[in-house]
Amino acid sequence: MRTTSNPIFKNLPKQQGGYAGFGSAAAGAGQFDSRGQQQYPPYGGYQQPYQAAPATRPMTIDDVVTKTGITLGVVTVAAVISYGLTSANHALAPMFVAVGGLVAFVLVMIASFGRKQDNPAIVLSYAAFEGLFLGALSFMFTNVRFGGVGGSGLIAQAVLGTFGVFIGMLVVYKTGAIRVTPRFTRMMAGAMIGVLVLMLGNLIAAFFTPGGFGLRSGGALSIVFSLVVIAIAAFSFLLDFDAADQLIRAQAPEKAAWGVALGLTVTLVWLYLEILRLLSYLQND
Repeated sequence: MRTTSNPIFKNLPKQQGGYAGFGSAAAGAGQFDSRGQQQYPPYGGYQQPYQAAPATRPMTIDDVVTKTGITLGVVTVAAVISYGLTSANHALAPMFVAVGGLVAFVLVMIASFGRKQDNPAIVLSYAAFEGLFLGALSFMFTNVRFGGVGGSGLIAQAVLGTFGVFIGMLVVYKTGAIRVTPRFTRMMAGAMIGVLVLMLGNLIAAFFTPGGFGLRSGGALSIVFSLVVIAIAAFSFLLDFDAADQLIRAQAPEKAAWGVALGLTVTLVWLYLEILRLLSYLQND
């Protein structure tokens, strides 16, 4: 079974024939007792003797759409509030960026490596802090006081661009124009690791040389690098869609849709920030 480069999906517990608690050779079929009644193992794959586990409804595409919509709604509301507060008091912007970004990152790590992707409290808490981070950072990108340009119109363009790319990649996935194969997954994983290494290297170099390697200085190299990152983020949606598709086919429990929502939101936020950064470079020129 294929895996994805997105850690939100990649660390879902797996078993042979399906995801742990999601399904077995018969896609979630249980065992039968002496009376011929079917028994279902509890989510997580742990079965206690002499106790019947509560039945759970399999996840559907409607669950994915609903949970993703709720998560993005929380991000949006928090971002609008954050943007409004930083507009009224510019001194709040750095604090919101630092606190929101750090807490959101920690929550994603807990969800990914603590196998709590389907916990709605963690997912919605992440959404709230991510919105706090996005609103303040968007203000800093577009406000002259912080070296930004373009005003709120730049944010609207970035939002439209983000959802345009999302819809476009969904069409690409549904039509099968680009198929998610093991080779494609490995290529995407390598590209993501390469970009991350370059970003970290540029950040470290910036401590010793102004602008570092020039990947984020706003010049021609910065524009090319942003375009590459946007392309990688866009193709990452194909991996996310495929991972969600596998969960639905494996009859994952309904609450697994929260993990899908979290993974898609992480990719959307990444794409939005990179598009906003690129637009700010173009405005400077």
